[in-house]
Amino acid sequence: MTVIAFETSCDETSVAIVRDGVVLANLVSSQINLHAEYGGVVPELAAREHLRNLMPLARSAFEDSKIDPSSIDAVAATQGPGLPNALLAGLKAAQAFAFALERPFLGINHHEAHLYSPWIAGQPLRADFSQFEPNLSLIVSGGHTMLVHVESELKHKVLGSTVDDAAGECFDKTGKLMGLAYPAGPIIDRLSTEGNRGAYDFPRPMINAPEDDFSFSGLKTSVRYFIRDHPGVVEDPAELRNLCASVQAAIVDVLVAKTVRAAKRLGVSCVTASGGVTCNRPLRKELSEACKKTGLTLRVAPTSVCTDNAAMIGLLAERKLLHNVAPTDLDAEILPNWVLA
Repeated sequence: MTVIAFETSCDETSVAIVRDGVVLANLVSSQINLHAEYGGVVPELAAREHLRNLMPLARSAFEDSKIDPSSIDAVAATQGPGLPNALLAGLKAAQAFAFALERPFLGINHHEAHLYSPWIAGQPLRADFSQFEPNLSLIVSGGHTMLVHVESELKHKVLGSTVDDAAGECFDKTGKLMGLAYPAGPIIDRLSTEGNRGAYDFPRPMINAPEDDFSFSGLKTSVRYFIRDHPGVVEDPAELRNLCASVQAAIVDVLVAKTVRAAKRLGVSCVTASGGVTCNRPLRKELSEACKKTGLTLRVAPTSVCTDNAAMIGLLAERKLLHNVAPTDLDAEILPNWVLA
């Protein structure tokens, strides 16, 4: 089975072609430089860039994969959640493509695709579900942080999510308070390598709460007041590194503690992690150490499919078709607030 997939949920345009679980092409056009001067994603600019980049990427995907459009068996696209105008660009392009080729179309939930990205590995990338097992999945991205119990393939239940700022938002917003460029997450990760994670004691919101929800707005506020009361800390390179390491440690401690605790409570033996923030090196390291200590197997999505990408969209669409999930109507609309069931 050969599937072409489109992903335009936020500020990265991506087109992928997958065949029988193997990623033949996965092209991503990032808009980071475009939005950096504004300190965040500008929805209208993102939508225009998607319209500009979609067709050139699709042509390149066919060239790279050496696949002819007539060989496509199905078309998929992110239907939600995401920025409305951005989603619209990819969804309508995919529906038009499916209509022209007379092929089935599948609208995919972006978060659901993240759930299965930890099962992608190798070079070339391929999805291997032969070792699939029930797991507790941590999805942590720019706008969302959630824990999901994946009971079996295509069957899952959300245990908790963010009640305010997500982990990725906390990285970016605290980074902005420090005067760092957007996106601040990778910069904080880099600066923290030479910082002391215990230099400053910031709160770990909801780390001991019995529920599985997350909250990082309190940490952001704490950092704001700390910088207000210690204005010189961001001017001193050494102290800035300590500040980055301390903020990062607070975020990572919460993510790791709540993930491992939920996995132990559920009695699963496998933990998975995905989403853009899982590119963070201390998060990967400390989650791995915590899982090893408690006898849990950890699967983390490769960094190439942690951020927004069409490969995970296409691979999930293929799995759905193999499980006889009905195609999506060609006149289906975007679902910007699509909640993962």
